[in-house]
Amino acid sequence: MATLKNLRPGEKGIVTQIETKGALKRRLIDMGITPGVEIMVRKVAPLGDPIEINLRGYELTIRNTEAHSIHIIKNDKK
Repeated sequence: MATLKNLRPGEKGIVTQIETKGALKRRLIDMGITPGVEIMVRKVAPLGDPIEINLRGYELTIRNTEAHSIHIIKNDKK
């Protein structure tokens, strides 16, 4: 199963599951990362961490470890 970490800049995906528990899961949900939301990767830092994403009309920067716990299906629609 693909995770948000697998997307390259400009690619989109739809969140299917957040595979973490506790405070980190609560934090991701509070930031608007919920199942069914579309996410686009805008930028990846030169060393691969962090990544900048766009969802719900705003940008967020999250760590690679957080992106690895967000399962997605790729959305190839333009």
